Amino acid sequence: MAVRYYLYISDAKVDMLLSQIDPAYSRKRVTEFSVGVTMAGAKRTIEAADTDRVTRLERVVRHLEDHADLGTVDEPGQYVQGVMPMQWSALGDGAGDTVYFGGRTERTVVGVGGSTGHVLGTIAGEPPQGMPLSASTPPVLLDRLAALTEQDGIPDPDALATVVKANAALRGPTQTVEFVAKRMLYGTHPYPELSLQGDMAVLLASPLYVALVD
Repeated sequence: MAVRYYLYISDAKVDMLLSQIDPAYSRKRVTEFSVGVTMAGAKRTIEAADTDRVTRLERVVRHLEDHADLGTVDEPGQYVQGVMPMQWSALGDGAGDTVYFGGRTERTVVGVGGSTGHVLGTIAGEPPQGMPLSASTPPVLLDRLAALTEQDGIPDPDALATVVKANAALRGPTQTVEFVAKRMLYGTHPYPELSLQGDMAVLLASPLYVALVD
């Protein structure tokens, strides 16, 4: 994989997939971490963990490319790989618990969203009371998108319509990004009269990673 400037890495998704791809790798990582704490001290251990998260991500992405149902934005599989200009912003109360990227091709309106805790550079804090569901799950993400477009925060009965409205309401910066994401929703554009062509589609996905592209 090329050198990337990562904006977002979901360690939770990466670890879940890696444990299925290569269970021995997870056991080896725990052993090496334990030895590192004993022999090298906390600072070196943290540095190794930061490097290891990219190594683990690359291993998973290579597996998806070689063996899984990895499609494109316009022809998605269970997983989707894309490079495109997208607007992005934090959603939710206060600083926001959800990060959302929205864009479109000539054939597909695209939304990619997950928890802001996976944004690189996020300062870890105390977990909220009640351990709320992750914004990487469709119900939570759709609620956040509805709040962006509807004053009452009630999602549109058509989930794909919620994605289209949320993309239109985004005011964040537009940057070219690349991503690999798990497909969550995919279907026909709910407003064909407003689409660039009648057979447009809408895609909502949750990213393994998002990175800037020069």
